[in-house]
Amino acid sequence: MGIDASRRLALACATCLGAGYVPIAPGTAGSALALPAAWGLAQLGGNWAVLGGAAAATLVGLWAARVAEAHFDRHDSPHIVVDELAGQLVSVLLVPCTVPNLIVAFGWFRLFDSVKPWPAGWVDRNVGGALGVMLDDIAAGGYAALTTALLFHLGVVELGLAFLGRLFS
Repeated sequence: MGIDASRRLALACATCLGAGYVPIAPGTAGSALALPAAWGLAQLGGNWAVLGGAAAATLVGLWAARVAEAHFDRHDSPHIVVDELAGQLVSVLLVPCTVPNLIVAFGWFRLFDSVKPWPAGWVDRNVGGALGVMLDDIAAGGYAALTTALLFHLGVVELGLAFLGRLFS
């Protein structure tokens, strides 16, 4: 018996068009997809557009993760990466979407998504269903946003760029 169109669409959204099927580090693949999306959204409408993208990814993710959890018969299956997409978009909300800031935010988001400091870890352990799938990554994205913004405003990102420029010149 085939999968109906609605479930196919939900699985495509939940796996970010198949990124969730990458055999090694599917969450990283889902996060990486958010980088060009964030840059493109920022070009269209600044960080407000990125915020809209994060909100849309979260809302779609709630629906898609619910369907995907039933399909994969597992809570927070590694194939579900729309939560990484949404969290990664959140991670760049407090800084200009430049390539260096996107890279810094990517690193911090991956770290916080893996380590899951409170409340992300609490959410991961205690909130079930699609809401739990999405919220721990939104929390990790918030931590990454704050850390990236702090580093940006302290000039650490620019200092790192200057160091790399001298190192490779």
